[in-house]
Amino acid sequence: MASLRDIQTRITSTKKTKQITNAMHMVSASKLNKAEQNATSFVPYSDKIQEIVNHIASSTEEDAHPMLVHREVKKTAYFVITSDRGLAGPFNSGILRKVYRTIQEKHQSSDEYTIIVAGRIGRDFFKQRKMPIANEIIGLSDQPVFSDIQDLTNETVQLFIDQEIDELYIVYNHFINAISQEVVSKKILPLTDVHEKNDHPADTESIYVFEPSEEEILQTLLPQYAESLIYGALLDSKASEHASRMTAMRSATDNANDLIDDLSLQYNRARQAAITQEISEIVGGAAAQE
Repeated sequence: MASLRDIQTRITSTKKTKQITNAMHMVSASKLNKAEQNATSFVPYSDKIQEIVNHIASSTEEDAHPMLVHREVKKTAYFVITSDRGLAGPFNSGILRKVYRTIQEKHQSSDEYTIIVAGRIGRDFFKQRKMPIANEIIGLSDQPVFSDIQDLTNETVQLFIDQEIDELYIVYNHFINAISQEVVSKKILPLTDVHEKNDHPADTESIYVFEPSEEEILQTLLPQYAESLIYGALLDSKASEHASRMTAMRSATDNANDLIDDLSLQYNRARQAAITQEISEIVGGAAAQE
């Protein structure tokens, strides 16, 4: 049985750990509120640009822009969004497991795919396994703005336009609510949904007047649309990260409370046993003197 000193040391250590995890839980809860607002406020912009792109693309040929062209897939790119820090429960492991399994199942060699990764955890994971990384970004803020990843998104879209890659998937954690996140793999390029018909084409025709021409606008708008999809996924992922870390820290705090209770019970039992032993020795000594 552990000594009283050892048990007391563990209790003190666990209480300090509890203070840290409880503080991290409150910080993550605060960051989650802001991240959720950012993700929600971006949705109207994303929906509107998709509506405009759909309208323009529906009246043009599929080969009007390289981003609309379906070609033979020789190389696939995976845009993977992870975090820079751990202590976020299954947030990173779920994403990395899905990407790794997908690559193992779909590709025979490293020439058939490349990876663009956001986050130190993902970057280190792929580097350790010597998997090809075309581009990376680390050190993003907890509340990122588009300018933080503008260069990365531009370069990623340009890879497809230059035919260095033939399709692009983005893999990230989709925020459902504070206790639930879902790993999502979404095809970004080529743009497969922009030729969908509008629900109200007559209304759309009456709203938009294009100048100079729909084709020229499409040349500028399509890259921005693809970049907005990546940025929207990043905002969604950040909300999921804070939610996952908040849940993990809350669980860690609860576990610390349970451990403190168990250790306190052990301490009291050990203390009682020590007192009983001392009394028995005193009584035994007194009896020997008689």
